[in-house]
Amino acid sequence: MNTNDRTPDADPGTPAAGAARQAAVARRNERLALLALAGMALGWGYNWVVMKSVLAYVGPFDFSALRTLFGAVLLLAVLAVLRRPVRIRAWGRVAVLGVLQTGAFSALIQIALLHGGAGKTSILVYTMPFWVIPMAWVAFGERIRGLQWLALALAAAGLVLILEPWTLHADFASELLAVSAGLCWALATIVAKWIKRDHPMDALPLTAWQMLFGALALCVAAWIVPERPIDPAPYFYGALAYNAIIATALAWFLWLFALQHLSAGVAGMSALGVPVVGVLAGWLQLGERPGALELSGMVLIGAALAVISLRSMGRRG
Repeated sequence: MNTNDRTPDADPGTPAAGAARQAAVARRNERLALLALAGMALGWGYNWVVMKSVLAYVGPFDFSALRTLFGAVLLLAVLAVLRRPVRIRAWGRVAVLGVLQTGAFSALIQIALLHGGAGKTSILVYTMPFWVIPMAWVAFGERIRGLQWLALALAAAGLVLILEPWTLHADFASELLAVSAGLCWALATIVAKWIKRDHPMDALPLTAWQMLFGALALCVAAWIVPERPIDPAPYFYGALAYNAIIATALAWFLWLFALQHLSAGVAGMSALGVPVVGVLAGWLQLGERPGALELSGMVLIGAALAVISLRSMGRRG
């Protein structure tokens, strides 16, 4: 083909071609972000069963500290092997992110699992998206519109049915801890978006350093809080490897990558695939059969996810 036959817009040096390339990259990154959320859902979803089962061999603070510390070391090693830069900015914000996202979040869910079921705990922790949406409105002006209100209403009704606040049942404290973990994660999501807005940086070093900060906080907590001695059974080591490699290092990287290319609300709502996997795994492996009200609440939260997903598809169409 004669190069003189090309139109000006086809010239890769023109502004129009540059804009087209940027749009193509944005679409590709969005697709990759959605795939990252799917992989995260599988890895994190089954991990609720693992984290529940491993408590027969180790205390919650010890296990949280070990899994996050090994996960952080693994990510730093990956950075070294890939010869990727490890320097980041906004150390104070990254430390806050780590304490919230890795430290407080991990400890709260592990304690909640002591007396709560894996499936129910996963559902309650993933009330996170419904805290993120109003927080993102306040912090970044991501206004709540249309079907998002319906999604929030459905999720709130589902949460009430699962918690059953009118009854003081035995695992009510565990349920509150799980909801608190979701709130910590929501705050961490806002901090991550705050970092991205003012100090853009790669997801991998950000994941590694925030995890290290959170792991160090958990190590201090494990040192202060007395717990049962660790039983070095094969399941303990397998659970630790699964958590460090798949459910901690890889999954947090996938989450932060998705968060960089999707809005806080869309990423948060899409992540609800994780508790679906958690509930199914708990049902099949641990025999956790939810009661009528709990099941109704889970269905309502699932409906909230469907509503927000339909809204996102309509906006892209």
